Amino acid sequence: MDASDDYCELCDLPRSQCLHGLPPPPPKKATPPPKPKRRPTTPTRPSTPPAKVVNRRWTPPEAFKPLIITVLERAGGELEADEVFQELETLTEGRLLPEDSETTPEGELRWRYAARRARVALIDEGLMTKSRPGVWQLERPGPAR
Repeated sequence: MDASDDYCELCDLPRSQCLHGLPPPPPKKATPPPKPKRRPTTPTRPSTPPAKVVNRRWTPPEAFKPLIITVLERAGGELEADEVFQELETLTEGRLLPEDSETTPEGELRWRYAARRARVALIDEGLMTKSRPGVWQLERPGPAR
């Protein structure tokens, strides 16, 4: 062996210390790719939402509409407001919710407030008319054509 064989031609170091004379390093082991983080799973939702159960605290105005029409029809189409309320109270006896007997912030009984709202809705629907203050009146059908 020649003395020149013991030294690297590129860096003038003995081959045992030279980078150029060392065998190539073994290939690095392939590291597996990092695992994706799991997202929290959300429960599947049904295609149609379940019907909401409404626990009413007091009777809605819609429940008073047919009762108001019945009272006014029995009275010939019109009646004083106080008399309508008396008749409604008789018709709804035992059917109203306990909270219907409570008062609104204005001091009116809740069931009477709901009945007044029902009257407004019936007027908007064209089934009742505003005739005179304090009088509830059904809309009279017009002449047939």
